[in-house]
Amino acid sequence: QRRRSSIAILAIGFGVISMMLAAGFIEWIFQETREDAIKNQYGHIQIVIPGYHEGGQADPFAYLLPKNSPALKNLEQIPEVQSVVPRLIFNGLISHGESTLTFIGEGVDPARDPALGNLHLIKGKPLSLDKPKEILLGVGLAANLGVQTGDTVVLLANTASGGINAVEATVRGLSFTSMKAIDDVMLRIPISMARELLRTSGSHIWITTLKHTNLTDKAMSRLKGEGSLKNFEIVPWTKLADFYNKTVELFSRQIGVVKLIIAVIIVLSISNTMTMSVMERTVEIGTSMALGVRQRRILRLFVMEGVLLGAIGGVGGVTLGFLLATLASTIGIPMPPAPGMTEGFTAAIIVTPRIIWEALAISLVTTLLASLYPAWRASRLVIVDALRHNR
Repeated sequence: QRRRSSIAILAIGFGVISMMLAAGFIEWIFQETREDAIKNQYGHIQIVIPGYHEGGQADPFAYLLPKNSPALKNLEQIPEVQSVVPRLIFNGLISHGESTLTFIGEGVDPARDPALGNLHLIKGKPLSLDKPKEILLGVGLAANLGVQTGDTVVLLANTASGGINAVEATVRGLSFTSMKAIDDVMLRIPISMARELLRTSGSHIWITTLKHTNLTDKAMSRLKGEGSLKNFEIVPWTKLADFYNKTVELFSRQIGVVKLIIAVIIVLSISNTMTMSVMERTVEIGTSMALGVRQRRILRLFVMEGVLLGAIGGVGGVTLGFLLATLASTIGIPMPPAPGMTEGFTAAIIVTPRIIWEALAISLVTTLLASLYPAWRASRLVIVDALRHNR
């Protein structure tokens, strides 16, 4: 029955393609969310004073790292590390004309901080060492304050000694992140200006950027063995990126449901095909058993037929799915802004070796399971009843 076998193969292939495209799209979401969080917010590893992430908001000046430290130089010598830069976190008020708003600011190194190299600027220019009095505003904060590039604003913040200090700054650029809530309060300024505003010489975080995200565990092990860092807390990005971790948990469950649905479709399709195959070949089965073919061999033949259908459908589905994923990624998938985001984006589909092996495993395992009952039924036919089945 070529037609029925072809339909079964197509059902398997369609299921495999659907699973690959869905899993590949979610894999892209994972990768982009992870890299965006690392590059724009956390870095790969953060070095802080112990307790900063728990109590730093309440008493930020109690958790200041020294400006110069042997540990900082030792960090830069580790093979997996690409760069180490200080970052000073603070909050205060920003004023322009009659408008005054609260902000969350970051003092960053304009030349080396990875967050600046991955900013999405919609207007203006990135921070520069040559312009130490110019700052970047989030688009939401700029809109609420009513400022554009080139406008002058006043920053007001508490100092390390308990007083209040203010500085004037010029808006150099407007940027956005993937989160509207951040864009509504974010500003970035040169760390020299932040230290002048807060009247301090230290920083809160040493942002450690690695050569590749996959090196995080290896670098963590090496850093924990570094003697000069024993008085510091070493925090990987995985403990800081709460939004990413929850996104992975949510979408992993969703793709699990998709895989289950596809597996059920394949099982029902193959089971139906194999059952009909047994019914149509009852006489042939009876003849084979009358000639001495054992039940075990009959069982094995039908199981092999089911697995062969799964292998053909799986390999064909994986090949076509990979080609479709590559084509979609080349063209790009335009997406509207997600809830909480300020801009739309162009998505892609990433097919990893793990996705390919999972697709092949689903096609083979499900067809194997679906073939067992029809094959068992065929092997248990009574020879006399099978021979006179069509009479």
